[in-house]
Amino acid sequence: MADSASTERKQFLIGLTIALLGAILFSTKAIVAKLIYRYGVDAVTLIAFRMMFSLPFFIAIGVWQARTAVPLTRSEKGQIVILGLLGYYLSSFLDFLGLQYISVGLERLILFLTPSFVLLISIFVMKRKITLLEWAALGISYLGTVLVFVHDARIGGSNVALGSLLVLGSAISYAIYLLGSGELVKRVGALRLVAYAMCVSSVACIVQFFVLRPASMLLQPMAVYGLSMINGFFCTVMPVFLTMIAVDRIGAATASQAGMIGPVSILFLAALILDEPITAIQLAGTALVLCGIYLLSKKRV
Repeated sequence: MADSASTERKQFLIGLTIALLGAILFSTKAIVAKLIYRYGVDAVTLIAFRMMFSLPFFIAIGVWQARTAVPLTRSEKGQIVILGLLGYYLSSFLDFLGLQYISVGLERLILFLTPSFVLLISIFVMKRKITLLEWAALGISYLGTVLVFVHDARIGGSNVALGSLLVLGSAISYAIYLLGSGELVKRVGALRLVAYAMCVSSVACIVQFFVLRPASMLLQPMAVYGLSMINGFFCTVMPVFLTMIAVDRIGAATASQAGMIGPVSILFLAALILDEPITAIQLAGTALVLCGIYLLSKKRV
C-alpha cells in the first residue's frame, strides 16, 4: 500500500510539473504577440500565422494517432469539433484581439480567472466537491497575482473596457474547454484529442483570415515570420500537448490551478524581453503564487 501511494504521489507531482511547464510556455504568447503587433499586424493575421506554423505538427501527430487508435464515434467527433472551436479558436482569437487594447499584465490578470471558472462550473454544473486545500491554494495565488498586476489594472486606455471584456470571454471559453477535454481525454487519449482539436482550430483561424483579409496580408517582414514560428511551436504546439497530458494525469481543475504560475512567469519574461522593471511588490506577489502552487502540490491524490 505504501509503495502504491508513493507511486501515485510521484505521478501526481510529475503531472503538476508538466502543467507548470505548459503554463509558462503558453503565457509567453502574450509577449510574442506584443512583439508582432509592433509590425502593424492585426489579431486576425497574427492568429492565422500562428496556426499556419503549428498546423503541420498537429496533422502529423493526428495521422500517427489515427493509425493505431480505435475509430471515433459520431458523438466524439462532434465533441472534438466543439472543443476545437471553443478552446483554441474562440479563446485564442478573443485573447489576441483583447491584447491590442490592454497591457500584457492586465491580460494575464484577467486570464488568471480561468481556474475559478473551472472550479465554479465544476461545483454548479458537474456537482464536484472542492477541498479546502484547493480553495486555499487558489486564494493565496489570487492575492499574489493581484499584487503583481494591480498597477497594470489601474492603467487605462480608451479601449481598456473593450479589451478586458474580450479577454474575459477568452478565459471563460478556455475554462469550458478544459472541463470538456477533461471528460473526453479519458476515452480518446491526450495526444489524439489535442491533435484533432487543434486541427479544427487551425482550419477555423486560417479560413477566418481568408474571409476577412486579402491574401496580400500574407506578405510580412521576415521578423513577423520568425516570431510567428516561435508563437506556433513554443507557445502553441508544446504547451497544448503538455497541458492535455497534465489534464490526463491530474485532472482539469488541478491542471488549471497549476496554470497560476503563468502570470508570474510573464514578469521575468517581460523583464528579459521587453525590458520591463520588476518591483518589490511584484516579487512579493511571485512568492505568494509559488506558495499557492506548493499547497496544491500537497493535495492528496
